[in-house]
Amino acid sequence: MMFEKLYIKQTDDLPGVILDAKNNIFNIFGRVLPEDGNKFFKPIISWVSEYVKNPNPETEFCLRLDYYNSSTARMLIKTIVELEKIQETSNKVKIIWEYGEDDEVMEERGEELKSISYLPFELRAF
Repeated sequence: MMFEKLYIKQTDDLPGVILDAKNNIFNIFGRVLPEDGNKFFKPIISWVSEYVKNPNPETEFCLRLDYYNSSTARMLIKTIVELEKIQETSNKVKIIWEYGEDDEVMEERGEELKSISYLPFELRAF
């Protein structure tokens, strides 16, 4: 893999992001309340767009979000649509949606994303 990992430090309103193809780590975690969802997600979607051109044999993309707003929902869908391109290769990709055991809202949001994605999609309570 010829490109750098993407690391964004988690804050109160922005999630932590670790996209590291070399070490097979693909995580977005925390609260997602950016003032501008497009601006925040632009480097993430750009990174994923490059990654899918030469993906690892297996990719598990983990989303462990406590909360996100509606503009973030659109950006998550864009990210997943990019990841779906991996299926056009002989490589495997799976989305893992983690949510708090008692967090019915985030469980439902995971179910919604699962219903519109072509990817294997695993929901996990923690």
